[in-house]
Amino acid sequence: MAKQKTKQPVKKQTVLGRIKAVWHKLRDPLVLRVRKLMARRPHRSFRLTRRRDYRRSLKLPGYWSFTNFVRATLWKYKKLFGGLVLVYVIVTIVVTGFGAQESYASLSDTLKQTGGDLFKGNWGAVGQASLLLVSSVTTGLTPNLTEAQSVLAGLAAFFCWLTTIWLLRNTLAGHNPKLRDGLYNSGSPVLATILVGFIVTLQLLPIAIAVIIYSAASTSGLLEVGVSAMLVWASVILFSLLSIYWISSSFIAMVIVTLPGMYPMHAIRTAGDLVVGRRLRMLLRLVWLGFIVVLTWAIVVIPIILFDDWIKQLVPAISWLPLVPLVIMTMSSLTLVFVSSYVYLLYRRIVDDDAAPA
Repeated sequence: MAKQKTKQPVKKQTVLGRIKAVWHKLRDPLVLRVRKLMARRPHRSFRLTRRRDYRRSLKLPGYWSFTNFVRATLWKYKKLFGGLVLVYVIVTIVVTGFGAQESYASLSDTLKQTGGDLFKGNWGAVGQASLLLVSSVTTGLTPNLTEAQSVLAGLAAFFCWLTTIWLLRNTLAGHNPKLRDGLYNSGSPVLATILVGFIVTLQLLPIAIAVIIYSAASTSGLLEVGVSAMLVWASVILFSLLSIYWISSSFIAMVIVTLPGMYPMHAIRTAGDLVVGRRLRMLLRLVWLGFIVVLTWAIVVIPIILFDDWIKQLVPAISWLPLVPLVIMTMSSLTLVFVSSYVYLLYRRIVDDDAAPA
Protein backbone atom coordinates (compact mmCIF):
# COMPACT_ATOMS: atom_id res chain seq x y z
CA MET A 1 0.00 0.00 0.00
CA ALA A 2 1.18 3.51 -0.84
CA LYS A 3 2.32 5.49 2.06
CA GLN A 4 0.19 8.47 2.78
CA LYS A 5 2.08 11.77 2.65
CA THR A 6 2.02 13.57 5.91
CA LYS A 7 1.15 17.23 5.69
CA GLN A 8 3.78 19.57 7.01
CA PRO A 9 2.42 21.87 9.66
CA VAL A 10 2.13 25.45 8.44
CA LYS A 11 4.27 27.74 10.49
CA LYS A 12 2.42 30.71 11.76
CA GLN A 13 4.15 34.03 11.12
CA THR A 14 4.97 35.85 14.27
CA VAL A 15 4.21 39.50 14.84
CA LEU A 16 7.90 40.32 14.51
CA GLY A 17 8.04 38.45 11.20
CA ARG A 18 5.08 40.42 9.87
CA ILE A 19 6.72 43.68 10.89
CA LYS A 20 9.91 42.64 9.08
CA ALA A 21 7.96 41.72 5.94
CA VAL A 22 6.19 45.08 5.90
CA TRP A 23 9.52 46.85 6.52
CA HIS A 24 11.15 45.08 3.56
CA LYS A 25 8.22 45.97 1.30
CA LEU A 26 8.61 49.62 2.24
CA ARG A 27 12.42 49.66 2.28
CA ASP A 28 13.27 47.83 -0.95
CA PRO A 29 11.63 50.33 -3.38
CA LEU A 30 13.20 53.21 -1.44
CA VAL A 31 16.66 51.61 -1.53
CA LEU A 32 16.30 50.96 -5.27
CA ARG A 33 15.27 54.57 -5.88
CA VAL A 34 18.23 55.89 -3.88
CA ARG A 35 20.62 53.65 -5.81
CA LYS A 36 19.24 54.89 -9.13
CA LEU A 37 19.54 58.48 -7.94
CA MET A 38 23.17 57.98 -6.89
CA ALA A 39 23.94 56.34 -10.22
CA ARG A 40 22.46 59.29 -12.15
CA ARG A 41 24.01 62.11 -10.14
CA PRO A 42 27.66 62.61 -9.19
CA HIS A 43 27.08 64.66 -6.03
CA ARG A 44 27.30 63.16 -2.53
CA SER A 45 26.18 64.81 0.68
CA PHE A 46 28.94 66.41 2.73
CA ARG A 47 31.57 65.48 0.14
CA LEU A 48 33.37 67.83 -2.21
CA THR A 49 32.46 66.94 -5.79
CA ARG A 50 35.41 67.10 -8.17
CA ARG A 51 35.00 69.17 -11.29
CA ARG A 52 35.69 66.18 -13.52
CA ASP A 53 32.62 64.46 -12.04
CA TYR A 54 30.05 67.22 -12.48
CA ARG A 55 31.28 68.97 -15.63
CA ARG A 56 28.52 68.87 -18.23
CA SER A 57 28.05 70.53 -21.59
CA LEU A 58 25.26 73.00 -22.29
CA LYS A 59 25.40 74.54 -25.72
CA LEU A 60 23.44 77.79 -25.56
CA PRO A 61 23.66 81.01 -27.57
CA GLY A 62 24.81 84.19 -25.85
CA TYR A 63 22.47 86.11 -23.58
CA TRP A 64 21.45 88.65 -26.21
CA SER A 65 21.33 86.02 -28.95
CA PHE A 66 19.03 83.72 -27.03
CA THR A 67 16.76 86.61 -25.99
CA ASN A 68 16.54 87.68 -29.62
CA PHE A 69 15.81 84.08 -30.61
CA VAL A 70 12.82 84.03 -28.23
CA ARG A 71 11.63 87.37 -29.64
CA ALA A 72 12.03 86.14 -33.22
CA THR A 73 10.12 82.94 -32.45
CA LEU A 74 7.20 84.90 -31.02
CA TRP A 75 7.31 87.37 -33.89
CA LYS A 76 7.23 84.53 -36.43
CA TYR A 77 3.88 83.46 -34.98
CA LYS A 78 2.77 86.98 -34.07
CA LYS A 79 -0.87 86.44 -35.02
CA LEU A 80 -1.14 83.41 -32.78
CA PHE A 81 0.58 84.86 -29.71
CA GLY A 82 -0.78 88.35 -30.37
CA GLY A 83 -4.25 86.85 -30.13
CA LEU A 84 -3.31 85.20 -26.86
CA VAL A 85 -2.08 88.53 -25.46
CA LEU A 86 -5.32 90.20 -26.55
CA VAL A 87 -7.43 87.48 -24.93
CA TYR A 88 -5.49 87.77 -21.67
CA VAL A 89 -5.85 91.58 -21.66
CA ILE A 90 -9.61 91.28 -22.18
CA VAL A 91 -9.94 88.68 -19.43
CA THR A 92 -7.90 90.85 -17.06
CA ILE A 93 -10.07 93.90 -17.77
CA VAL A 94 -13.24 91.87 -17.22
CA VAL A 95 -11.94 90.38 -13.97
CA THR A 96 -10.12 93.33 -12.37
CA GLY A 97 -11.19 96.39 -14.36
CA PHE A 98 -8.92 99.24 -15.42
CA GLY A 99 -7.97 100.16 -11.87
CA ALA A 100 -8.70 102.96 -9.51
CA GLN A 101 -8.18 106.40 -11.03
CA GLU A 102 -6.80 107.80 -7.78
CA SER A 103 -4.04 105.14 -7.78
CA TYR A 104 -2.95 106.20 -11.25
CA ALA A 105 -3.20 109.89 -10.37
CA SER A 106 -0.97 109.40 -7.32
CA LEU A 107 1.55 107.45 -9.37
CA SER A 108 1.57 110.01 -12.17
CA ASP A 109 1.99 113.01 -9.83
CA THR A 110 4.85 111.35 -7.93
CA LEU A 111 6.75 110.42 -11.09
CA LYS A 112 6.30 113.89 -12.56
CA GLN A 113 7.50 115.58 -9.38
CA THR A 114 10.55 113.36 -9.06
CA GLY A 115 11.35 112.97 -12.76
CA GLY A 116 13.55 116.03 -12.81
CA ASP A 117 15.31 115.03 -9.59
CA LEU A 118 17.11 112.28 -11.48
CA PHE A 119 19.31 114.89 -13.13
CA LYS A 120 19.89 116.68 -9.82
CA GLY A 121 21.24 113.60 -8.11
CA ASN A 122 18.23 113.13 -5.83
CA TRP A 123 18.11 109.38 -6.10
CA GLY A 124 16.02 108.95 -2.96
CA ALA A 125 12.94 110.57 -4.48
CA VAL A 126 13.42 108.65 -7.72
CA GLY A 127 13.69 105.45 -5.70
CA GLN A 128 10.40 106.22 -3.97
CA ALA A 129 8.77 106.77 -7.34
CA SER A 130 10.19 103.50 -8.62
CA LEU A 131 8.83 101.63 -5.61
CA LEU A 132 5.44 103.23 -6.21
CA LEU A 133 5.60 102.09 -9.83
CA VAL A 134 6.45 98.53 -8.80
CA SER A 135 3.62 98.51 -6.26
CA SER A 136 1.15 99.80 -8.84
CA VAL A 137 2.27 97.30 -11.48
CA THR A 138 2.03 94.31 -9.14
CA THR A 139 -1.49 95.28 -8.12
CA GLY A 140 -2.52 96.27 -11.65
CA LEU A 141 -3.52 99.71 -10.30
CA THR A 142 -6.31 97.91 -8.43
CA PRO A 143 -5.13 97.48 -4.85
CA ASN A 144 -8.58 96.60 -3.49
CA LEU A 145 -9.30 93.34 -5.29
CA THR A 146 -11.77 90.95 -3.74
CA GLU A 147 -10.77 87.36 -3.01
CA ALA A 148 -12.79 86.14 -5.99
CA GLN A 149 -11.07 88.64 -8.30
CA SER A 150 -7.64 87.61 -7.03
CA VAL A 151 -8.39 83.92 -7.63
CA LEU A 152 -9.75 84.57 -11.12
CA ALA A 153 -6.77 86.76 -12.01
CA GLY A 154 -4.39 84.02 -10.82
CA LEU A 155 -6.25 81.39 -12.85
CA ALA A 156 -6.08 83.62 -15.94
CA ALA A 157 -2.30 83.97 -15.59
CA PHE A 158 -1.97 80.23 -14.93
CA PHE A 159 -3.88 79.30 -18.09
CA CYS A 160 -1.92 81.88 -20.10
CA TRP A 161 1.27 80.03 -19.02
CA LEU A 162 -0.19 76.65 -20.04
CA THR A 163 -1.55 77.95 -23.34
CA THR A 164 1.77 79.57 -24.31
CA ILE A 165 3.67 76.33 -23.68
CA TRP A 166 1.06 74.26 -25.55
CA LEU A 167 1.14 76.56 -28.57
CA LEU A 168 4.94 76.66 -28.66
CA ARG A 169 5.24 72.88 -28.36
CA ASN A 170 2.86 72.32 -31.25
CA THR A 171 4.18 75.04 -33.54
CA LEU A 172 7.78 73.89 -33.09
CA ALA A 173 6.65 70.33 -33.79
CA GLY A 174 5.54 71.45 -37.25
CA HIS A 175 1.82 71.64 -36.59
CA ASN A 176 -0.41 74.61 -37.35
CA PRO A 177 -2.51 75.03 -34.19
CA LYS A 178 -5.15 77.65 -33.71
CA LEU A 179 -5.51 79.82 -30.65
CA ARG A 180 -8.85 78.17 -29.93
CA ASP A 181 -7.16 74.77 -29.80
CA GLY A 182 -4.59 76.06 -27.33
CA LEU A 183 -7.23 77.59 -25.07
CA TYR A 184 -9.32 74.41 -25.03
CA ASN A 185 -6.58 71.76 -24.88
CA SER A 186 -3.84 73.30 -22.76
CA GLY A 187 -5.69 72.78 -19.48
CA SER A 188 -5.34 68.97 -19.40
CA PRO A 189 -2.27 68.97 -17.05
CA VAL A 190 -3.80 71.55 -14.72
CA LEU A 191 -3.88 69.28 -11.65
CA ALA A 192 -0.32 68.02 -12.16
CA THR A 193 0.91 71.59 -12.67
CA ILE A 194 -0.86 72.76 -9.50
CA LEU A 195 0.85 69.98 -7.54
CA VAL A 196 4.27 71.00 -8.89
CA GLY A 197 3.41 74.59 -7.98
CA PHE A 198 2.61 73.42 -4.45
CA ILE A 199 6.05 71.76 -4.27
CA VAL A 200 7.61 75.03 -5.46
CA THR A 201 5.75 76.82 -2.67
CA LEU A 202 7.25 74.41 -0.14
CA GLN A 203 10.69 75.03 -1.63
CA LEU A 204 10.23 78.75 -0.99
CA LEU A 205 9.74 78.17 2.74
CA PRO A 206 13.47 78.68 3.54
CA ILE A 207 13.28 82.17 2.00
CA ALA A 208 10.21 82.87 4.14
CA ILE A 209 12.17 81.72 7.19
CA ALA A 210 15.04 83.99 6.13
CA VAL A 211 12.65 86.96 5.93
CA ILE A 212 11.30 86.16 9.41
CA ILE A 213 14.84 85.92 10.82
CA TYR A 214 15.82 89.23 9.25
CA SER A 215 12.67 90.98 10.47
CA ALA A 216 13.08 89.68 14.00
CA ALA A 217 16.78 90.60 14.07
CA SER A 218 16.07 94.08 12.69
CA THR A 219 13.35 94.69 15.29
CA SER A 220 15.45 93.43 18.21
CA GLY A 221 18.58 95.32 17.16
CA LEU A 222 20.74 92.24 16.56
CA LEU A 223 21.93 93.68 13.24
CA GLU A 224 23.75 96.43 15.13
CA VAL A 225 26.11 94.01 16.92
CA GLY A 226 29.01 92.53 14.97
CA VAL A 227 28.87 88.84 15.90
CA SER A 228 25.08 88.57 16.02
CA ALA A 229 24.77 90.48 12.73
CA MET A 230 27.22 88.07 11.11
CA LEU A 231 25.23 85.06 12.33
CA VAL A 232 21.94 86.59 11.17
CA TRP A 233 23.26 87.40 7.70
CA ALA A 234 24.85 83.94 7.40
CA SER A 235 21.52 82.32 8.28
CA VAL A 236 19.60 84.53 5.85
CA ILE A 237 22.04 83.80 3.01
CA LEU A 238 22.08 80.04 3.65
CA PHE A 239 18.28 79.76 3.79
CA SER A 240 17.93 81.88 0.65
CA LEU A 241 20.52 79.81 -1.24
CA LEU A 242 18.68 76.64 -0.29
CA SER A 243 15.43 77.89 -1.85
CA ILE A 244 17.24 79.18 -4.93
CA TYR A 245 18.97 75.81 -5.31
CA TRP A 246 15.63 73.98 -5.21
CA ILE A 247 13.55 76.25 -7.43
CA SER A 248 16.25 76.48 -10.11
CA SER A 249 15.14 73.05 -11.32
CA SER A 250 11.47 73.47 -10.46
CA PHE A 251 11.07 76.11 -13.19
CA ILE A 252 11.96 73.38 -15.68
CA ALA A 253 9.63 70.96 -13.89
CA MET A 254 6.75 73.40 -14.50
CA VAL A 255 7.36 72.85 -18.22
CA ILE A 256 8.03 69.10 -18.08
CA VAL A 257 4.81 68.43 -16.18
CA THR A 258 2.79 69.77 -19.15
CA LEU A 259 3.86 66.76 -21.23
CA PRO A 260 1.03 64.26 -21.82
CA GLY A 261 0.93 61.54 -19.18
CA MET A 262 3.58 63.18 -16.99
CA TYR A 263 3.29 62.84 -13.21
CA PRO A 264 4.37 65.64 -10.84
CA MET A 265 7.12 63.78 -8.95
CA HIS A 266 8.48 62.32 -12.18
CA ALA A 267 8.65 65.85 -13.56
CA ILE A 268 10.54 67.01 -10.45
CA ARG A 269 13.05 64.15 -10.73
CA THR A 270 13.53 64.66 -14.47
CA ALA A 271 14.11 68.38 -14.02
CA GLY A 272 16.66 67.66 -11.29
CA ASP A 273 18.53 65.30 -13.63
CA LEU A 274 18.52 67.89 -16.42
CA VAL A 275 20.07 70.68 -14.35
CA VAL A 276 22.85 68.62 -12.73
CA GLY A 277 26.10 70.35 -13.60
CA ARG A 278 24.21 73.23 -15.24
CA ARG A 279 22.41 74.83 -12.31
CA LEU A 280 24.51 78.00 -12.09
CA ARG A 281 24.32 78.64 -15.83
CA MET A 282 20.56 78.22 -15.73
CA LEU A 283 20.28 80.58 -12.77
CA LEU A 284 22.28 83.21 -14.66
CA ARG A 285 19.88 82.86 -17.59
CA LEU A 286 16.88 83.37 -15.30
CA VAL A 287 18.56 86.39 -13.68
CA TRP A 288 19.16 87.79 -17.16
CA LEU A 289 15.48 87.24 -17.97
CA GLY A 290 14.50 89.26 -14.91
CA PHE A 291 16.90 92.05 -15.90
CA ILE A 292 15.46 92.21 -19.43
CA VAL A 293 11.89 92.36 -18.10
CA VAL A 294 12.67 95.15 -15.63
CA LEU A 295 14.61 97.11 -18.24
CA THR A 296 11.80 96.81 -20.79
CA TRP A 297 9.20 97.95 -18.29
CA ALA A 298 11.32 100.94 -17.32
CA ILE A 299 11.89 101.95 -20.95
CA VAL A 300 8.26 101.55 -22.03
CA VAL A 301 6.04 102.35 -19.04
CA ILE A 302 7.78 105.21 -17.23
CA PRO A 303 7.98 107.54 -20.28
CA ILE A 304 4.32 106.89 -21.07
CA ILE A 305 3.38 107.79 -17.50
CA LEU A 306 5.50 110.94 -17.57
CA PHE A 307 4.21 112.11 -20.97
CA ASP A 308 0.63 110.92 -20.71
CA ASP A 309 -0.82 114.44 -20.53
CA TRP A 310 1.41 115.66 -23.38
CA ILE A 311 0.36 112.73 -25.60
CA LYS A 312 -3.32 113.42 -24.94
CA GLN A 313 -2.87 117.11 -25.70
CA LEU A 314 -1.08 116.19 -28.91
CA VAL A 315 -3.82 113.74 -29.92
CA PRO A 316 -7.08 115.02 -28.34
CA ALA A 317 -9.03 112.12 -29.82
CA ILE A 318 -7.57 109.75 -27.22
CA SER A 319 -8.05 112.05 -24.22
CA TRP A 320 -10.82 109.77 -22.96
CA LEU A 321 -8.63 106.68 -23.15
CA PRO A 322 -7.09 105.33 -19.89
CA LEU A 323 -3.75 105.01 -21.66
CA VAL A 324 -1.47 104.13 -18.74
CA PRO A 325 -3.63 101.35 -17.22
CA LEU A 326 -4.11 99.88 -20.68
CA VAL A 327 -0.35 99.97 -21.35
CA ILE A 328 0.35 98.32 -17.98
CA MET A 329 -2.13 95.52 -18.67
CA THR A 330 -0.75 94.99 -22.17
CA MET A 331 2.81 94.93 -20.85
CA SER A 332 1.77 92.42 -18.18
CA SER A 333 0.32 90.13 -20.85
CA LEU A 334 3.35 90.48 -23.11
CA THR A 335 5.67 89.83 -20.17
CA LEU A 336 3.83 86.66 -19.16
CA VAL A 337 3.90 85.28 -22.71
CA PHE A 338 7.57 86.22 -23.17
CA VAL A 339 8.66 84.71 -19.83
CA SER A 340 6.74 81.48 -20.55
CA SER A 341 8.33 81.27 -24.00
CA TYR A 342 11.80 82.00 -22.65
CA VAL A 343 11.59 79.25 -20.02
CA TYR A 344 10.15 76.74 -22.51
CA LEU A 345 12.76 77.43 -25.19
CA LEU A 346 15.50 77.25 -22.55
CA TYR A 347 14.12 73.84 -21.56
CA ARG A 348 14.19 72.74 -25.20
CA ARG A 349 17.85 73.71 -25.53
CA ILE A 350 18.71 71.77 -22.37
CA VAL A 351 16.88 68.68 -23.62
CA ASP A 352 18.61 68.88 -27.01
CA ASP A 353 21.97 68.74 -25.26
CA ASP A 354 21.36 65.48 -23.40
CA ALA A 355 24.96 64.90 -22.31
CA ALA A 356 25.33 63.12 -19.00
CA PRO A 357 27.63 64.40 -16.24
CA ALA A 358 31.27 63.53 -16.94
